[in-house]
Amino acid sequence: MRILENELKNKVINYDELLKYGFIQENGIYLYKTKIYDKQFEMSVTVENNKMTSKLFDLTNEDEYILVDIQDSTGEFVGKVREEYENELQKIITKCTTPNIFKSEQAKEIIRYIKEKYNDDLEFLWKKFSENAVWRNKTNNKWYGALLIISERKLELESDKIVEIIDLRYSKDKIKEIIDNDKIFGGYHMNKENWITIKLDGSVKTEKIFELIDNSYNISLTK
Repeated sequence: MRILENELKNKVINYDELLKYGFIQENGIYLYKTKIYDKQFEMSVTVENNKMTSKLFDLTNEDEYILVDIQDSTGEFVGKVREEYENELQKIITKCTTPNIFKSEQAKEIIRYIKEKYNDDLEFLWKKFSENAVWRNKTNNKWYGALLIISERKLELESDKIVEIIDLRYSKDKIKEIIDNDKIFGGYHMNKENWITIKLDGSVKTEKIFELIDNSYNISLTK
């Protein structure tokens, strides 16, 4: 049996999606079974108490096929079975979980606010930078916000503290008035002439950030 702990790091299981995917729920346990590798094997995935586990059975002898979980097991046959097994597991995790990268209360409130007002979800565009995500305006695909996790030193502060930040568009002709390099900074990894960065540590009130999000969204509508 494999405990899918690493695969679910920074992810939350979506139980409605489990049911849509084909999981059967009984007494709080969700179970999914499917045959793979020309129906020679059956994989089962179980979700219980927010934990996901998987098993692979060899249908020719009805034994658990543990070789797929032993990395030292080599050979063309084992490799092909393992590849198909991993692909099926990845499909389930991709479809039935949602990212849970950002932990601060402000970040969570912002994510909810944008979802409720604009029906936009964060997009994690870069596999290499899995802690970076953006919101895009549906009408023109322009970004109007980004959430990132960085060191305060990236903001030219004398600290290595890791913080969550939001990048937002701002009017070019007014941007100097709002940047104080204490709570609000020039856009990190963005054009500093028309983007600002805010630390999500409570130093700027959440209601004010909501106003700045709306402003950024409106700017993103312009050509």
